[in-house]
Amino acid sequence: MTHFDIFTLFPGMFGGFLGDSILKRALEGGVISVALHNIRDYAEGRHRVTDDTPYGGGGGMVMKPEPIFRAVETVLRHEPGWTFGGAPADEPPADGEPRPLSDAPIILLSPQGRTFTQAVAEELAAHARLALICGRYEGVDERVRTGLITDEISLGDFVISGGELAAAIIVDAVTRLLPGALGCEAGAYEDSFATGLLEYPQYTRPAVYRAEGVPEILSSGDHAKVARWRREQALRRTWERRPDLLDSAPLSAADRAFLARLEAEADEKGS
Repeated sequence: MTHFDIFTLFPGMFGGFLGDSILKRALEGGVISVALHNIRDYAEGRHRVTDDTPYGGGGGMVMKPEPIFRAVETVLRHEPGWTFGGAPADEPPADGEPRPLSDAPIILLSPQGRTFTQAVAEELAAHARLALICGRYEGVDERVRTGLITDEISLGDFVISGGELAAAIIVDAVTRLLPGALGCEAGAYEDSFATGLLEYPQYTRPAVYRAEGVPEILSSGDHAKVARWRREQALRRTWERRPDLLDSAPLSAADRAFLARLEAEADEKGS
């Protein structure tokens, strides 16, 4: 089982996401477990303040370091599945027992991190426990980066309102790679990017729809020919839409010969 500890100011955002489809089955089947930790529970004072104005001025608010440190360090001193049980309104939760922190990766989700890819998902799937910190507002106090986290991940070169969506995507992508999560174990490793290429075209019934039929080779029963067709279609689609992926994709001699033919055909059409 892989356990996810998610640290957030908005735990309610995850209810619907975790309550349907593959993730619901993975939770019910014991493939994964998820604990949502409200950072506000670990803030001090009656008002549980988790953000403050930035030093040096500027717009927006910055997430304070103390609640984040306290939340992560408290939770990671306990076994997976532990959640905060409450504390007096004017006191912070206790910092936990004097045990070492779990060796789980502590990941901050922010636009400044390394880009999340299928390869990163596979890397994370090798861990039994992951801690995900959802940034908000103008970001987190820099001391969270320098003194707490072990990794920082971004979904890409765009801005969203907070790290909750990123955390949800990471949970989904990692879960798909775990044994027992999918009905077809091979499915996760044939998806786009899992092989370094975009996925080949998929078809299902009916055999003809609006005068467009399914390629005959897919009904031929010749598994070797079907496999080669799919590989070539994946290569073609990647070459057409994401040629940058070909630079790092594992390619055989047959793959390279097929790509050379595509290049020659394109040159011939352009001449």
